Amino acid sequence: MIGHAGFGHVRGSAALSTEWGRPGGGLRLRPSAKARPALTVTAMSVAGARILAQLHEEGICMGTWGTGPFDNDAAADFADALDDAEPEEREALIRGVLTRTVNATGWLIEEQEAVAAAALVAAQCPGGDLVDTADGPEEPMPVFSDDLRELADKALARIMSDETGSASNWVDPENGKQWQAGLNRLRAVLAPPERSIPLFDVGP
Repeated sequence: MIGHAGFGHVRGSAALSTEWGRPGGGLRLRPSAKARPALTVTAMSVAGARILAQLHEEGICMGTWGTGPFDNDAAADFADALDDAEPEEREALIRGVLTRTVNATGWLIEEQEAVAAAALVAAQCPGGDLVDTADGPEEPMPVFSDDLRELADKALARIMSDETGSASNWVDPENGKQWQAGLNRLRAVLAPPERSIPLFDVGP
């Protein structure tokens, strides 16, 4: 599934989104964590219903608008939560979502948040790409503990091994390949460097 650029998450305001192909999928309102007014859908015009039906038929999910780590509502909400947290609490939020994903059994309910968290950890590793504040958190991240690097890699490995997760839910196979390639790039950066074993000079 891939989202439409014009219907994605709007930072700081309410955004209408749909999630098709997931348990309980359907029309729902997902307001930003920074502004969550009480919104309900009581009626929909015939034209609006036809538009949503066409989006569904074409495999478009308004909650996902790209293949990057923060190109979906769940990751954008996670970025909002990090921004709202105190600076000393941000590493704990990232550690928590990564740990729960590694230890999860069954449906990975924080899959997208874990990918976003892993991208933030990778950004602090040699060769890692910086996360654009237009997509990810606007507030600076603390210098993460070294062990988060391996934890993030394990979380991505868990996600990529999930046969019922995002890896298999993309309507356009090319988008799925781009998403998997992005995770592979993150894992290549996160993978701890191989330790060289010193050789002893045994002499003749």
